[in-house]
Amino acid sequence: MSLDFLVPSTAAVARSPMEREALRARARLETRDGWTVAVSFDEPEAERRACNETVAFADLSWLTKIELQAGAADLAAIVASCTGGGRLELGGAIRVGGAWWCPYTAERAVVLCEPGAAARVRDRIQEAAGVAGGLASAVDVTTAHGALAILGPLSRELFARFTAIDLRPQLTPVGGFRPGSLARVPGAILREAPDRYLMLFGAALGRYVWTVVSDAAERLGGRPVGADALEPFEERVPEAASHA
Repeated sequence: MSLDFLVPSTAAVARSPMEREALRARARLETRDGWTVAVSFDEPEAERRACNETVAFADLSWLTKIELQAGAADLAAIVASCTGGGRLELGGAIRVGGAWWCPYTAERAVVLCEPGAAARVRDRIQEAAGVAGGLASAVDVTTAHGALAILGPLSRELFARFTAIDLRPQLTPVGGFRPGSLARVPGAILREAPDRYLMLFGAALGRYVWTVVSDAAERLGGRPVGADALEPFEERVPEAASHA
């Protein structure tokens, strides 16, 4: 069965649940891959300085998010087929082919990727689900979840101000995926690189989460940055078969 009906229309421009807050912070917006994206807030050098010296946060709600649900054996088979033998373990994600595969439970996972890779990832999942033979669902939940990148040497200190999730390297190494309470609301944290994290939360809570993160960052000398400030960091995100 085709999953095309789950893909947002390319004619409509999607907006982040945190767009108003970004505009108040003087964001410059551009339309990219069907989304209005905050690409910058200041001079590039000022934004990079925050990323390298204190802490910065960027709205990445436009990242494609596909939720998979299936029996444990079927989900494991789908993931293995799509990732060349990769295996999910609770607490850890794997990154293959530009996509992160993140398990919430043995029967539920979310796949995160750039919009440009979304069609390829969906096709892989659809083909693998057909081979697995069991009951499985793959739903595009991109607009249902907000996402913020948190990066910089004070990232863990920022998280410590609104979550009890333990992000010490020995408990949350690179590739660690930790669902839990973020500022007293459900969410999850993915550690993409030593000083870079991605936090997921319900889109309806976007304005609240932005305020919490912004207040915490300001107290640490941090600030919001645009998506363009993150481009140099992409090469720091490792590709590997397993990060569990």
